[in-house]
Amino acid sequence: MKKISIQNGRVIDPANGLDQLLNIHIENGKIASVDSALSTNADITIDVSGLFVCPGLIDIHSHHFYGTEHNHYLSNGFYAVPPDGFTFRSGVTTVLDPGGAGWKNLHIFKKNVIHQSKTRVLALVNIVGEGMRGNPWEQDVNDMNPELASRAAEENKDCVVGFKVAHFLAEDWIAVERVLEAGKLSNLPVMIDFGGDDSHPPLSIEKLFMEKLRPGDIYTHVYTDLKRRDPIIDPSTKKLKPFIKEARKKGIIFDVGHGGASFAYSQALPAIEEGFYPDTISTDLHIDSMNAAMKDQMNVMSKFLAMNMSMYDVIKASTSDAAKAIGRNELGNLSVGADADVTILNAREGTFGFFDTLGIRMNGNIKLECEATIRAGEIVYDLNGISLK
Repeated sequence: MKKISIQNGRVIDPANGLDQLLNIHIENGKIASVDSALSTNADITIDVSGLFVCPGLIDIHSHHFYGTEHNHYLSNGFYAVPPDGFTFRSGVTTVLDPGGAGWKNLHIFKKNVIHQSKTRVLALVNIVGEGMRGNPWEQDVNDMNPELASRAAEENKDCVVGFKVAHFLAEDWIAVERVLEAGKLSNLPVMIDFGGDDSHPPLSIEKLFMEKLRPGDIYTHVYTDLKRRDPIIDPSTKKLKPFIKEARKKGIIFDVGHGGASFAYSQALPAIEEGFYPDTISTDLHIDSMNAAMKDQMNVMSKFLAMNMSMYDVIKASTSDAAKAIGRNELGNLSVGADADVTILNAREGTFGFFDTLGIRMNGNIKLECEATIRAGEIVYDLNGISLK
C-alpha cells in the first residue's frame, strides 16, 4: 500500500482539538503522523494549500439496502442506493443504514451490500422484521419482536450499532416501546423516526423525550415541520419548546436526517437562533431526497454553514460526534494508528442557494465541495486529480 503525504492543508480534527495548518502522513492504511514535518519518502504527495482536511465524514442516516424486489421500498428495494457510488464523492467514508433491514433480512443486507462495499457500512436493526419495506408491513405490530431484533444485533456486532423504529402511523406507543425493549436487551441505542398520519394529533415529543427515551438514544428529523409530527418549535410563540434543551441535557441526541420531507427552515432557524444546533448532521439519503432539497452530505453541511454554524462545529457533527453517537469512537478522527479515512474539502465562496423540503430558499456564501476522499489509505475519489503529478 502506497505512502501518502497530505501537505499544507487546514486540518480540522475535532476529536483531537485540531484546527491549524498541518501535514498528514499515511502508511499501511493508517494515520502515521499529523504534524508540521514534510515527508521525504511518500509515494504520493498531495498539496492541499487552501483546502480543508478532516476525518472521513460519517453519515448516520443514509439508506443503502438497495435491491430489486418490488414493494420493498428501502428494504432490498428500488429507493435505496449503493454506497460507493454516492458516498465517496461527498467525502463520506462511513454510513449508517437506519433500519432498512429488520431482524428477518439483515443477513441479505450484509451479503449483498455491506460485504460488497468499500464504504464502511453499519446498520440499525429495524424492530419490524421486514425492515423498512413500507406499508402495510411497517404497521404490523406482530412483526415487532424485541427478542429477535436483539438476537440479530448480538450475532452481528461487527456492523450493528443499535435499533430503529420508523413510519408507524397509529396513535399508540407500542412501536416505541418495542424498539426500546430491544435497546435495553442489547444495551444499544435506538433511533426514533417519530410520526403518525393526519387523522389524529401527533404523539407528544415531550413524553417521548422525558419519559420514554434514554440517554444516548437518537431523535432524527429534528427540524421537520410536518403535520404528522410534533415540532420542536412552538407554533404559537415561534420559540423552542422549553423541554427540548432539558432533553439534550438528559443525553438525547438530535440528528438532522434531512431527507425528502424532514428539514424546514421554519424549525431550524428559530432553533438555531436560540443556540440549538444539531448533534449530528446526516442526509437521509435515498432516491427521492438526493434529487430534491437534500442532495448530499456536502449540501446539508453547507446549509448549516449558511445558518452560521461554524466550520469546526459542522465538521464535528459530521465526524467525531457522529462516531460517538453510534458508539464507534475509533472512527471520525485523525489519531495516529487510526484507519486513514480522510476527506479533503474545498470551501467555495460566492452566492449559493439552499432550499428546504417545503420550498423555502435562503442564500449562503460558502458551498462545500469534496476534492478527494481517502478510505483506509486508498484514494477512492479525486475530483480534480490533485493526487496526480
